[in-house]
Amino acid sequence: MSKISQKITLIVLLALFIFSCNKTNEEEIIIPKAKPKLVEFGFNLHDFNVLNDTIKSGDTFGSILESQNLDGKEVYDIVAKVKDTFDVRTIRRGKPFTILRSKDRTNKIEVFIYQPDKINYYVIDFRDSIVTKKKTRPLTFKTRTIAGALNGSLSETLQNLKVDPSLAPKIAKIYAWSIDFFKLQKGDKFGLKFTERYINDTIYDGVDSLKAAFFEYRGKNIYAFPFSPEGNSGKLQYYDEEGKTLKNFFLKAPLKFVNITSRYTKNRFHPVQKRWKAHNGTDYAAPTGTPIMSTAAGFVEQAGYTTGNGNFVKVKHDRTYSTQYLHMSKILVRRGQRITQGQVIGRVGSTGLATGPHVCYRFWKNGVQVDALRLKLPTSTPMDTKYRQKFLTYMTPLKRELDSVSSENN
Repeated sequence: MSKISQKITLIVLLALFIFSCNKTNEEEIIIPKAKPKLVEFGFNLHDFNVLNDTIKSGDTFGSILESQNLDGKEVYDIVAKVKDTFDVRTIRRGKPFTILRSKDRTNKIEVFIYQPDKINYYVIDFRDSIVTKKKTRPLTFKTRTIAGALNGSLSETLQNLKVDPSLAPKIAKIYAWSIDFFKLQKGDKFGLKFTERYINDTIYDGVDSLKAAFFEYRGKNIYAFPFSPEGNSGKLQYYDEEGKTLKNFFLKAPLKFVNITSRYTKNRFHPVQKRWKAHNGTDYAAPTGTPIMSTAAGFVEQAGYTTGNGNFVKVKHDRTYSTQYLHMSKILVRRGQRITQGQVIGRVGSTGLATGPHVCYRFWKNGVQVDALRLKLPTSTPMDTKYRQKFLTYMTPLKRELDSVSSENN
């Protein structure tokens, strides 16, 4: 072999050697990626065999543990040790639980987790000694301010704005003395400022509280601001922008979210008797069984049945005012009983002279039947003047924000 051939061969061998060394080094620095942690309930779930399930009919804490190869005595001892922290009798069908088992061949239960609701959970740790803890997921609160116009029911409108529709009945309750929700119309404007709950900062848990609101009603904005004159120790009430309480002596209606089908009139064609006569009440249509509320506190003057009224209740509120509720499917109070404002006194029906399920709401003032929808009703006690400035300082920025968002939405 010539010297030139030897040199070429040597160079090739050297190059192969260097390439081989580099490849080896590259292989040595490749490190397998660690599996990312999956932490829940304070445990890395990758460290366990995980079983997620729900309590089924007939399940008990003991039967669940026995399904994990624990004998009766072991279960008895566990129940005795955890009873001061976790009452095993409180587990309910449909509630979720999680079992963490060891990853070795024994597949032994190491942790039991029970979730009675979305926020709280119990952890029973069987590893060293039995330890039971009640834990709470962290809650965060975020505030939203929205404005819009009614398009359908209040619940539907809120849902379209991606707001929990369960806020609707809360709003109706706040405004029960000030707004007849039967009279709200499509296009009526409103504004809301409220807080929403989030679990672990990410899981939506609904509306927590209403901070401020207004609804357009009969051409005027009716505001609502929660305020406790005595501070945190006092009772929270809702006031308008002038410091007048929204809570009146009477509710606007005995039902929630239904339709007026017939008004107070001196001349109406009766659908059953087929003749013209006075209708001394207001008819509210609703499905059979809908709760009927007393519009004010008082005592039950009459409760019974007549051919025309069907099942009915009459409530005396004071020396001046009385109300009556007709055509009930069921009466839930008795004569002489003291009742509170908003208390359910019966259920909607169609007993007596009625063509369909509704409640006929009648109103007496000084012994004479009058139109409840036209009557100027008495209000509650106004805010004490010594709290007025404190309220105005609290209310003014909230109102300004509502008005600003509303104007932007127009």
